[in-house]
Amino acid sequence: MASGKRASQADIAEKLGVSVSTVSRALANEIGISDAVRAEVQRMARMLGYKSKHPPAMGSLDKRALALVPLNSAMGSLAGFYHGIVEAMRAQAGEAGIVLDVRLVNEDMVTLDFIRRQMSKTGANGLILAGIDPAADIAQWAQETETALVLANGSDPLMRFNSVAPANFYGAYRATQRLIEAGHRRILHYTYHHRPTILQRQRGFEAAIAANPEVSGTVVISNEHSSKDLLAALLAGEYDVTAVFCWNDSVAVSMVEALLGQDSPMPEGFSIIGFDDLPIAGMANPRLSTVRVDREAIGRGVIRLLASQLDGERAVQQLEIGLSLVEGETVHHLV
Repeated sequence: MASGKRASQADIAEKLGVSVSTVSRALANEIGISDAVRAEVQRMARMLGYKSKHPPAMGSLDKRALALVPLNSAMGSLAGFYHGIVEAMRAQAGEAGIVLDVRLVNEDMVTLDFIRRQMSKTGANGLILAGIDPAADIAQWAQETETALVLANGSDPLMRFNSVAPANFYGAYRATQRLIEAGHRRILHYTYHHRPTILQRQRGFEAAIAANPEVSGTVVISNEHSSKDLLAALLAGEYDVTAVFCWNDSVAVSMVEALLGQDSPMPEGFSIIGFDDLPIAGMANPRLSTVRVDREAIGRGVIRLLASQLDGERAVQQLEIGLSLVEGETVHHLV
């Protein structure tokens, strides 16, 4: 295409090796065009800077995104976490010219059919899954249709999709190192086997333990032992540890509160550190020591990656947001 020449539907058709009629129908979002062809035509139209002569008919070329946020997380203990991400996504989407439709959903309802219906209903050409790991059929569909997909507070070990998440490995490493610096040599990590992001926290803990030969580490999985069971075991002396690193603040705060209410408290110097720096960590008394996640930075990063993908960028990018320690009052130095 000559420099300065306005892109046409014929240019799009030539680039893709399809008919002008197919391009026209795909841009008009007409039925009878596969999701894969529609996505490819729209991607090429954006890359070439195609502008319709009839703007009202070009709604399919608008940058529209559907963000699915798990209802339990948004309304439960992680409400503060996802609120920050969503608000930042909305603000960044406004600056990027992206129409963002946020839907709270029961995670069990997030099937491929559900996603396709919601995207069709909202006219979205981009998808954000916040704290939701795509099932195999959803992942396959997104790849085959080249749907612009970003995982917010998620990661894809197979590196198929863009993602933005806290630097979970390094945050957990630093939290564990903080306990070691306070003199603790027997440390327990209480975690949850469910998501790749949480697994990275366990790996960070294990790496910090391995880097300090004089320190021993114990991993307890919440899927196998509830926090109530763990607390009872700690009080009974079943675990010979002086500190606990919890995979999130909600669990850590509940343990601190429970320990304070015991007739026989833990030995002097016993420490607990959490992860996320949720509002509950700041409201706790004593103030929870934890690792702060910049949730707003996650939200902004999600929209930046989505906008880039909608503009034709194909390289998968996995963005990690840096973390910082919050000293709090629940990490104590051993004499």
